[in-house]
Amino acid sequence: MMKPVPATPATFPAMILAAWNTDNRVTTFLIENLPGQLWPATIPGAPRRTVRMLASHIHNARCMWVKTLGLPHGIVPPPRVDRNDVQRRQLVAALNHSSDAVGRLLLLGCEHGGRIPPSRSYVWRNLPLDVGHVLAYLVAHEGHHRGQIVMAARQLGHALSPSVTSGLWQWTKRAKETSAVG
Repeated sequence: MMKPVPATPATFPAMILAAWNTDNRVTTFLIENLPGQLWPATIPGAPRRTVRMLASHIHNARCMWVKTLGLPHGIVPPPRVDRNDVQRRQLVAALNHSSDAVGRLLLLGCEHGGRIPPSRSYVWRNLPLDVGHVLAYLVAHEGHHRGQIVMAARQLGHALSPSVTSGLWQWTKRAKETSAVG
């Protein structure tokens, strides 16, 4: 069992980055474990959206936030993916790249007293720029879309296995997977 580390100014950035990396691993775990026939399937109730589009939106939204909040500070977002054509392996690789860029953005905030420095390109003012709020917003956004994908799988008759759905909540295991990769 991992012993909790008290937050100090020295450990805070590592804790924030570890939490973000775990969230990314949860997202990539879901994408990796989707049945192939589900990838191009149309979302029930949203006839112009597919599971592929919904999954790629997670990466593309990350890219938008990195561009908006990080680019003015030298953090370059990775390329967006084509939501109509991206394959699962490509998306997992793209998610890992956008996760790295978001990680740099969060660390930028940690280096500036816990706040991402504002920029002229940031016009939407409904998101406080402290690292805690930015992290919480991004994690909530991804959790929302992971839930939509799980629900769409059920509605389409391709319910995900219990090992996959419960695996989305096994954050200790997912966290260990991130440290094993790095």
